[in-house]
Amino acid sequence: MNTLAYFRTPLLVSLALLAGVYVWLGIHACIIATLLTVLEVTLSFDNAVVNAKVLQHMDPIWRHRFLTWGIIIAVFGARFVLPIIIVSITAATAPWDILLLALQAPDEYGRLLAASDILIKAFGGMFLAMVALKYFVDDGKTIHWVRRVERHLARLGSIESAEILLGLLVLLSVSFVVQPDLQSTVLIGGLVGVMLFLFMEGIAHALALVSGKAALSGLAMFLYLETLDVAFSLDGVVGAFALTHNLLIISVGLGIGAYLVRSLTLYFVSHGTLTTIRFLEHGAHWAILGLAMTMLYGTIHHVPEIISGLIGLTFVLGSYYSSLQHIKKNG
Repeated sequence: MNTLAYFRTPLLVSLALLAGVYVWLGIHACIIATLLTVLEVTLSFDNAVVNAKVLQHMDPIWRHRFLTWGIIIAVFGARFVLPIIIVSITAATAPWDILLLALQAPDEYGRLLAASDILIKAFGGMFLAMVALKYFVDDGKTIHWVRRVERHLARLGSIESAEILLGLLVLLSVSFVVQPDLQSTVLIGGLVGVMLFLFMEGIAHALALVSGKAALSGLAMFLYLETLDVAFSLDGVVGAFALTHNLLIISVGLGIGAYLVRSLTLYFVSHGTLTTIRFLEHGAHWAILGLAMTMLYGTIHHVPEIISGLIGLTFVLGSYYSSLQHIKKNG
């Protein structure tokens, strides 16, 4: 199947949804939804590469569920329900009341969500930082892209739980430079991010030891991918309210982006892209680390979401170019 045929359905669905926004809400709303789609794809392109690495080990049934059940969870769970829960916790208000507020007074809901921005950035930043560090701090890793840095990080893998130590040092350093009244928020959010990562790693490791339990193993990887998607989406959800407070426009724009990214993930898997493009996975994890650092820096100073997206895209495109050069040089 050629590339165009592979993305035909996602593109048709995306165009249909954007056309619906144009008919019901006008050209301005359609433009905003399109911008949100671009923002989501840019922020999550590296997520597609990392997801493809996991999906290589999943059977076709769970791959299909990742694109069907997973997209429902991604759109309505990570990008709609989860922010409501976060606002509910930070505002000490029942989730149902926050839901009504989101539907009836989206401006006020957007203000409350923005007030939770520090907690969200600390949580998402530390979770993504742990994902990247887990990849680089590995003494069994022999292929390096940024060799001077990656070789030293790989050697640290001989030290038990070195990536956890590095992650906690990063969190502690950030907590010292944020405003004093935000220190506890940053520490709590960051520690929850680290603990969630360790929890998901523990479940995946435990189920990997259970022989003959393919369904459980597929479920563990599915949950890990959905958790990773949540961490990637949080920054985009908060950033979306800078463009509009209309939940329908936000859901359509971010939802289309999530659907396109998942389709891109399956394309990578079916075409063996990670095997052919030697350094693409490295670039994706550098992009994840870059996004994590910008989210953590965002607890100190505001960083526009487009900057975060461009940092990630630069790493991915750089690794792609290096891979092509390697193929040209080595045949």
